[in-house]
Amino acid sequence: MSTALNQHLGKKLRLRRVALGLTQTQVAQAINVTFQQIQKYEKGTNGVSSARLLQLSNFLKVQIKYFFEDFSEFENKEEISNQSLNYAFLSKLFSELEPQEKQKILEVLRNQKEFKKVV
Repeated sequence: MSTALNQHLGKKLRLRRVALGLTQTQVAQAINVTFQQIQKYEKGTNGVSSARLLQLSNFLKVQIKYFFEDFSEFENKEEISNQSLNYAFLSKLFSELEPQEKQKILEVLRNQKEFKKVV
């Protein structure tokens, strides 16, 4: 189970890093490790300690539970892989947008969230 969890955590780390348009080096510098260590985390080769996970969640501006969402050793691996590819694709597209375009998308999403609270 620890290998599966390490791989899951690594995918979530990579997904968030790409969504924010950050390099492995930038993340590594922020938590005081080498970029090679970030590579190993993302591949699931090395496990992430609880202290590092806390640092990552703070730097990447997500709650710790983000890294554990959707984790289950019983889920369909193909389905997880397809979802990860879709998120990675959308994250890449978002990271390539101009700042003004990103801001407009974020405003639409915030408005959608506020609308759902009212309904």
